[in-house]
Amino acid sequence: MTKGLDLVLLWHMHQPDYRVERHGGENEFAMPWTYLHAIKDYVDMAAHLERHEGMRAVVNFAPVLLEQIEDYAAQFRERRFRDPLLRCLAQARLDDLSLAERRMLLDTCFRSNHRTMLDPYPPYANLYRIHREITAADASAAVYLSGDYFSDLLTWYHLAWCGETERRRQPLLMRLMAKGCGFDAGDRRALLELIGELIAGLIGRYRALAEKGCIELSASPLAHPIAPLLLDPSCARQAQPDLPLPANPVYPGGRSRVLAHIDEALLSHERCFGHRPEGLWPAEGAVSDPFVRLLAGGRFAWVASSESVLANSLRHQGVDFDAERGRHLYRPWQLADCPGLTLFFRDERLSDLIGFDYAKWYGSDAVSHFVGELEAIVDAAPDGERPVVSVILDGENAWEYYPYNAYYFLDHLYEALATHPTISVTTFAERSTRTEGFGALETLVAGSWVQGTLSTWIGHADKNRAWELLCEAKRSYDLALSGGTLGSAAASAAARRLACCESSDWFWWLGSANEKAAIAAFDDLFRENLKGLYGWLGFPPPTVLDRPVSQLEERPIQEAARDGTMLRGQPASAAGGASHDSD
Repeated sequence: MTKGLDLVLLWHMHQPDYRVERHGGENEFAMPWTYLHAIKDYVDMAAHLERHEGMRAVVNFAPVLLEQIEDYAAQFRERRFRDPLLRCLAQARLDDLSLAERRMLLDTCFRSNHRTMLDPYPPYANLYRIHREITAADASAAVYLSGDYFSDLLTWYHLAWCGETERRRQPLLMRLMAKGCGFDAGDRRALLELIGELIAGLIGRYRALAEKGCIELSASPLAHPIAPLLLDPSCARQAQPDLPLPANPVYPGGRSRVLAHIDEALLSHERCFGHRPEGLWPAEGAVSDPFVRLLAGGRFAWVASSESVLANSLRHQGVDFDAERGRHLYRPWQLADCPGLTLFFRDERLSDLIGFDYAKWYGSDAVSHFVGELEAIVDAAPDGERPVVSVILDGENAWEYYPYNAYYFLDHLYEALATHPTISVTTFAERSTRTEGFGALETLVAGSWVQGTLSTWIGHADKNRAWELLCEAKRSYDLALSGGTLGSAAASAAARRLACCESSDWFWWLGSANEKAAIAAFDDLFRENLKGLYGWLGFPPPTVLDRPVSQLEERPIQEAARDGTMLRGQPASAAGGASHDSD
């Protein structure tokens, strides 16, 4: 056998559901990160894959993200914007903005990594300087800023969030960036039209890439829940025996809820892409033995998690993972009594080089180093063995920290990988059809791609309190359904709201490890979703939901925009954005 390796790159696309129910039943977007990532990162990632036809990758879409992209596309078709930022961009006159709208724009339109998305554009940086000087002593001074100021601010914020590939090929974006200031209603209208076109075509671009064989499209459970914790919250103690747990740590009917998230994900994927996915990237790579066994039996051909989970599982059966890391990590696995389901585990070091380190390198140097690391894996492999290397990370959050949204890094990377003589880029679906080199696992120790544990979502006092509130809401849900008093529409809406309440994101942000503004924003969203669930059930929401879950006692608010610090994938100094990989 010729020495070489199989490389699978999986880009995971996810944003939590930012929609909250307002009076009248319409959903309003509380944060704009879904559409901003769509026009910057999802558009760019598609363009790179379209340009490098010899490249292959796996692209994973969380269904809750696909739903929101479709929702935004519908808003543009109907010209009824339920996102406050888009509503302002669409206004013909900005002199009439309310004080609340002015404050919202000033709070939102500087949320980004300033080093890469504001400082390179002097007219935009000047808007930030004006804002800081005018509002330094009195925040209410924003009322004196003109409509022209807000026109330039809205335009520049969206220009900064446009993908680098679009900036290089769209005459409109070139013209607006060259103009620099004095943007009028016609400029904003043209920019709004372009944003709508990019969003409307996005899902179709990925579907076309899959139909051409360039990518495999995989899925996550519907609303991105930590499925092992729904099945059994106490499984978090498998990796951390002393981890504090919520009171009465049992989630009512967890198995049926996990199956509902999976079934809805299959339907969503088929609706968007024309076929059901062959593989599943669980939310946050979180797996457990019972969860993976639920996925067997023909539902999926493969499931993936992370290196630390494999290490913990092998140590549990008496294997020294560290002694032969490459031999264990760079192969597919099967769980005992689960034939037909292949398990892959991400290389954490290589994945984190892309996610965290290479942003500081020249693009070509970073790619040379990455390819060199892969070549070293080939050289170290025993004769007759062909390593399978899995590199898995977010397809959205890291690029904000690269110059030019990682345009040069991804361009060099795809070119180098697609033409390399011994590195074969492939997909998990393709590799799972080949039976050679499989390892056998007796059991899986529950964990995720965050240090191989589940403590990011349970164990802290605030996270545990959130689980207790969710469990109580689920018991109310079960009571309402068993009573038979809900009509079909209310039952359907309640089920969808419950799924949203079960999302991983609310539990991630709670606790003391994040910025206060971000904790408060996601705390509010979590409680609003619980209130909405009680509303559909016909029960008054408990008064405890009027008070924050998190105590916010340990970490002060940080002005991260100044130094480019990112807290878990959110735009720097922003209370928004979705998950980053294993930070």
